[in-house]
Amino acid sequence: MTVADQTASLARANRILVTEGVLDAFGHVSVRVTDDPDRFLLARNMAPASVTADDVMEFDLDGRSEDERRPYLERFIHSEIYRARPDVMAVVHSHSPSVIPFGVCDVELRPVFHMAGFLADGVRRFEIRDEVGEGSDLLVRNGALGAALARTLADAPVALMRGHGSVAVAGSLELAVYRAIYTEKNAAIQCQAQAMGTVEYLTVGEGRAAAATNAGQVARAWDLWSRAAAEGP
Repeated sequence: MTVADQTASLARANRILVTEGVLDAFGHVSVRVTDDPDRFLLARNMAPASVTADDVMEFDLDGRSEDERRPYLERFIHSEIYRARPDVMAVVHSHSPSVIPFGVCDVELRPVFHMAGFLADGVRRFEIRDEVGEGSDLLVRNGALGAALARTLADAPVALMRGHGSVAVAGSLELAVYRAIYTEKNAAIQCQAQAMGTVEYLTVGEGRAAAATNAGQVARAWDLWSRAAAEGP
């Protein structure tokens, strides 16, 4: 895939994530450049719903760009995850509302339906206080904090960020978007199920099997979400 193709897909991913309620005025999504794994694409500092291909910037793994437009403060989330995880081709950072409680409460986010089977091996929790104490604004605004987040993420698909949001990663842009959307959906359903009574979660085996099946169906979801994003509210 060419950089131009990736840029167009990234602009679409921004609109999809807004339409599906994962991003609002904040949050961001990036994709690693296929032909140059030490570089990635990320929009300039702006609301995701307004991102077009012309708004996309290219960065190195230190979060630097030759483009002089204003970048996102938290571009280091992306740069350091790409540095630590060669398998990752896309990163979504969001503040999706149903996920936030699982970062601040002693309740584990676990898969309650097959579409979120990728959560079966567990998610990680990043505590920024461990890195900078109690006076931060909770933003990952430099490489050191990005590296700490990447260490916490380790080999997981999702990491929660206490009092902030989450990151979802995958080996393709489409799958990262899928994971971000279904992490939010699973969190909402899990909250509902816990209010009703004892929850029967997916087993690790069920989750892994479902995740393997669903990974082959992501194009179907991407097409649907693309159509909805293009049509708008």
